[in-house]
Parts: sequence; structure tokens; C-alpha cells
Amino acid sequence: MTHPRDILLGAQAAAGLLPVCDHYSGAPARMRKSLQLQAEMMQEFGACVFDVTLDCEDGAPVGAEVEHAVLVAELALHEAAPGTRVAARVHAVDHPAFAQDVDTIVGRAGHRLCHLMLPKVESVEDIDRAAQLLDQAGAPHLALHALIESPAAVHRAFDIAAHPRVQSLSFGLMDFVSAHGGAIPDSAMGVQGQFTHPLVVRAKLEIAAACHAHGKVPSHCVVTEFSDAAALQAAAQRVALELGYTRMWSIHPAQIRPILEALSPSQMSVDKAAHIVAAAARAHWAPISIEGVLHDRASYRYYWQFLERAHATGRTLPPEVQTWFVSSRC
Repeated sequence: MTHPRDILLGAQAAAGLLPVCDHYSGAPARMRKSLQLQAEMMQEFGACVFDVTLDCEDGAPVGAEVEHAVLVAELALHEAAPGTRVAARVHAVDHPAFAQDVDTIVGRAGHRLCHLMLPKVESVEDIDRAAQLLDQAGAPHLALHALIESPAAVHRAFDIAAHPRVQSLSFGLMDFVSAHGGAIPDSAMGVQGQFTHPLVVRAKLEIAAACHAHGKVPSHCVVTEFSDAAALQAAAQRVALELGYTRMWSIHPAQIRPILEALSPSQMSVDKAAHIVAAAARAHWAPISIEGVLHDRASYRYYWQFLERAHATGRTLPPEVQTWFVSSRC
């Protein structure tokens, strides 16, 4: 039987799904704890429901960049559980440690990484330079994620998202606010202000639109008030429902489950989507009516992508659609 991804998504089927949470850690003890938590939650959910990104940019002590890169490579190789998704954030392409980061981390552990995060990306040329170094390090398969942190980078977001090596764009809130030289108040870095200041909201929407235009994944910035679970939950819900983001950063283990919950479909919605997609398959994807509502391939596509996101977040799928998610295709 032809797979629903081929029927409904066409060229979009090549765009891979990513976990909805990307957890960052840079201190050695925290990196190890993050990998341990990832393994534990993989056992709990039956799937790897969040990425762990080992951080060289903010995590490496000044003057010890080489040693930190070696540690990141060793952790990815020897302490990440089988089947888990581990990434690394290297220094910016214009930083003296960038090439050494790539050579050390990708050269040693590139086959174990799911992607490489590039901070402070300003242009397509930055992506080209990084891709060239990855190829030289023996990792032409490795995807790049780009962190957009300046007004100029936001302006070029569509071009950056169009690059075939780019898998996801993330928004760097604090650097973006700082780049305006005081023209944006510091309140815009907070959990409330970042959703109300026009320039910040515009930047978030531009990045999300650029990603969706090119079949890439928009990843929302961190909420720094990590001890306020209610604020984080509300922010994550706004990210998903209002701004079009399908992924969000975590900087503290306590943020992971609220992000998963906010960006995961409800079980009632999953059941509805499964019912519609299964009925569509029985009708060979022709238009049908369900409870007096017309459905065709446009709505089938929506509900199929809904089921993919549910699967990626560890939701239980009804038996009528499970067969599509146990094959190697998913």
C-alpha cells in the first residue's frame, strides 16, 4: 500500500519530523544529567521525545574551547544512549574556535550527531562555510540548524531557510533584543514582553513563515524564567497556537515536560485525526463526509501531519493508524 506521506505530502515528505523539545546544556555535570534523563524518558515514552544539544558556545570556558569540544565528542560517543538524538552547538562561524569545534566534534562523533547548531548565523554564506567544513570532516549527511539572532539575519531568514542543508531555524531572543542598541526595552526578553513587543513578535513570525515556506522546522527561543512552570506552560501554548512554532528550546530539565505537554496534541484530537485519516484511506483518498463535514486531501494532509506530531511526542495512536508508524518509514 502506498504510504500516506507519499500520497498527501509530495515533496514535503522529505522534510523530517523533529522532537518538539530541544534541551540545551553546557556544563559537564549538566550534560551528563541531560543524557541520562533523555535515556530515562525514552524508556518511559517508547520514543526519543526530546533532543539534547551539548553546548560549546555558552558552555565552553574561555580558553578551554578545545578541551570542551573533546568532552562533547566523548559524551556523544560514549554516554548517549542508543537510539537517542544528540546534537552539538558550536561557536559562530567567525569565532576562532569554530573550525576546531567542527574538526573535533564532527570529526570524532559526526556519525552519532543528529545535527549541528550554528549560532549567530547572518547569511547564506555562513551556512555554505559550515557545510563545507562538515563535508571536509566526513559528515556530508549532517543537517544544520541555524540560530537567527539579529535584525539582518531576520531579514535574510527566507534565504537561509531555503538552503538545502538547513533543517531548522531557531530564534535567539536576548541577542536579538541586544542588537537593537537599547531601542527595545529589556522587558521584551521576559516571558510576557516577548509576546507583546511588535519588533520581537514580527521577528518570530518572519522566522516561522520562512520555515514553513521551505518545509523546515521553526524552533522557539527559551523562556528564562525556568522556575515559573505556569508561565512556561502558557508561553509554550502561545508558541504553538499563535506563532506557528512546532519546536521549543529548554534550558532546564524542569522545562522539558511542560514543553512536551504544550506542543503535543491532546488524545481526543489524536483520536479524531486517526478516524479521519483511516476513513480517507478506506475511500482511497477521495473526498468524504464525516458527521456532515466535507474532507478532502487538504484536510487529510492536515490530520496526517497531526498524527506524525503525536507519534513524535509519544502519544498513543489508535490501532487503525498504528501500522503506518511501525515501519521503517517512520
